[in-house]
Amino acid sequence: MAAAADAAVQSAPARPFAQALKDAQTRIAAHMDARLGGDDPLHAAMRYAVSGGKMLRGFLVLESARLHGVAETAALEAALAIECIHAYSLVHDDLPCMDDDNLRRGQPTVHKKWDEAMAVLAGDSLQTFAFELLADPKIGPNALALIRGLAQASGKDGMVSGQMLDIAAETATSPLDLEQITRLQNRKTGCLISWSATAGAVMAGADETPLRRYADALGLAFQITDDILDVEGDAAKVGKAVRKDADAGKATFVSLLGLDAAKSRAKTLMQQACDALAPYGNAAETLKDTARFVIARES
Repeated sequence: MAAAADAAVQSAPARPFAQALKDAQTRIAAHMDARLGGDDPLHAAMRYAVSGGKMLRGFLVLESARLHGVAETAALEAALAIECIHAYSLVHDDLPCMDDDNLRRGQPTVHKKWDEAMAVLAGDSLQTFAFELLADPKIGPNALALIRGLAQASGKDGMVSGQMLDIAAETATSPLDLEQITRLQNRKTGCLISWSATAGAVMAGADETPLRRYADALGLAFQITDDILDVEGDAAKVGKAVRKDADAGKATFVSLLGLDAAKSRAKTLMQQACDALAPYGNAAETLKDTARFVIARES
C-alpha cells in the first residue's frame, strides 16, 4: 500500500490554497449534515459547534489523504472526526469553569446559545462521535492506528494535558518560561495538528516522517500567530475576545520573545514546515501555501 501511496504522490495535483480550503470546508460540512442530521436538539448543538470555523485540521486530513491516494469516503470520515474533536475542545474550553468565553467564531458560545448542561453534553457527544467515525469499516485496515493516534493526541498526554497545563499556569507563582510554554502549546494545539497532517499517511500505511516534521513546525507557528493576534488582532475578525492573555498576565510567545521576535520565529517555522515537504515535490504546494496562510491569517 505504501508503494501505491508513493505513486499517488507523483501524480496528485496541487491546487491553490484558497480554493482547496473552501472545497474542503464544503465537503466536510456536507458530510457533517449527512452524518449528523435531524432535529434533535443535541445534534443541533453539535452541528453548531462544528460549523463556522476554518476547518483547517479537517483540511489537513484531506490534503494528506490526497497525497497518498486515500479514498474520499475514508478521508471525509477522518476529516469530520478531527473537526468534532476540535469543536468539543472549544465548547468545553469556553465554559465558565474554564476560559469563560461568550464569543466563538463571531457567534455566541454553545453555553450562551443553549446552557451549560447542553454545552457539556454536546462536547461529550462530539468526542465520542469522532471515534465512531474512525471505527467505520471504510477507514480501512489501518483504522486502529488512526484511532489510537487520535486518543493519544487528544487525551491525557495531548490536548487535554495541554489545557491542564494552561489552567495551572494561571495560578502559578511565576510565569512559564519559553521551554515550558512550548511544551504546553505542543500538547494543547500541536498534537491535533500533527494527527491531522499525518492521517493520510497512516491510512495509506506510508512513512509519516515528512508530514510529522511539517506538522510540528506548523503547529508551533499556528500558536505563535494566535498569540500575536491576541495582541494585534481585531476582535471582529478574530471572532473572539482579544488581549485577554495580556490582561490576565499570562506568559505567551509574544510576552517572552517580544512581538517582532515572535513574528520572526513564526516565519522561520513556516519555512521549516515547507522544507519538510520536499519528498512530495510539487504535489505538496497546497500544504506549503497552508503554512504561509497560518502565519498571515487574521483570525
